[in-house]
Amino acid sequence: MLSLVIATRLILGERLPEIATMSKIVVGMSGGVDSSVAAALLKEEGHAVIGISMRIWDGDPYSSKCSRHSCYGPGEEEDIRDANTVADKLGIPFHVLDLRNEYKTEVLNYVREEYLSGRTPNPCVRCNRRIKFNALLTKALDYGIDFDHFATGHYVRVEYNKCRDRYLLRKAVDAKKDQSYFLFALSQKQLSQCIFPLGNCNKDEVRALARSFGFVVQEKAESQDFADGGYLELVKDGIKPGLVMDVQGNVLGEHQGVVNYTVGQRRGLGIATGQPLYVTAIDSSRNIVVVGPRIGVYSNHLMVSGLNWMAIEQLQDCLRVKAKVRYAHKPADAIIFPSDNAMVSVEFNEPQFAVAPGQSIVFYDDDVVVGGGTIEAKSSN
Repeated sequence: MLSLVIATRLILGERLPEIATMSKIVVGMSGGVDSSVAAALLKEEGHAVIGISMRIWDGDPYSSKCSRHSCYGPGEEEDIRDANTVADKLGIPFHVLDLRNEYKTEVLNYVREEYLSGRTPNPCVRCNRRIKFNALLTKALDYGIDFDHFATGHYVRVEYNKCRDRYLLRKAVDAKKDQSYFLFALSQKQLSQCIFPLGNCNKDEVRALARSFGFVVQEKAESQDFADGGYLELVKDGIKPGLVMDVQGNVLGEHQGVVNYTVGQRRGLGIATGQPLYVTAIDSSRNIVVVGPRIGVYSNHLMVSGLNWMAIEQLQDCLRVKAKVRYAHKPADAIIFPSDNAMVSVEFNEPQFAVAPGQSIVFYDDDVVVGGGTIEAKSSN
């Protein structure tokens, strides 16, 4: 049987030799198995590890609609206790930092505005860029927590490329667990601080390591996405009934608020017709949900704003990439072009289903994240 140190080196691969011995590493601990094992692996390598958790839930009525395992909701105190228990077992310092105001400003308000605008927000991307990898570290420094690097339990890899003079974000070895889609918006400065100890392993290996460390969180359920559907409480005061129309402008029924719909949705339309109908567009300015046949939900072209480049400094010419229009989407062949107003035009080789304005699109070159941005508009095939 492999010793724990050998197993650690196998998982961490060639990443750790780049880190100075006895570096001070702050680990974002969520109370789950992934961040717990990340902290343990780094401590096993001889680093000075400090655990930090963030308090973002403010106990408002909105939270009552969220799952206990949502990243924002009533399960937060339990998660913090679990993280503290792991830190005690590892013998490392542990701090809880209050980011409730920052989270409300940067994430909750953003989610509200996007849904009321008829768009589909991506709170995880927003939170990573502005809260977990930014405000959390700023607050840690304000509290006098000194560190050289920041580590999390994300399943991704980061490396410095001398030829490009850039830090590159790469997919995890385990494609099923890869989380690079959610981290595409990190800056070069943020990437330069980051360590991702789990990028070279799969979940079964992580749970096995958790058992070897004796962590009680080894079988803890996976945390769910932001709010787990409870977002409607954020926008309930702005929900207004409106019309459901087909693409020809015929009224087919009434909806109970545009926030209840997203492009590509089929179920819950409340319309009886002779053929299946899908949401093809949301016009929040007129409070209208547009529906049509499935073919109308496919797009071969879209525009992207809010761009962040990782593998390149700027897009100067057309570039062939694999493009992912949502987390569960299989990357599709596409060509991206610079456009006006600091935007990028995307042309897919084949039309893609349910491209939703407001969602994130991420561009890949093999397993390297080229960059990404926010979907603004699409045109049907």
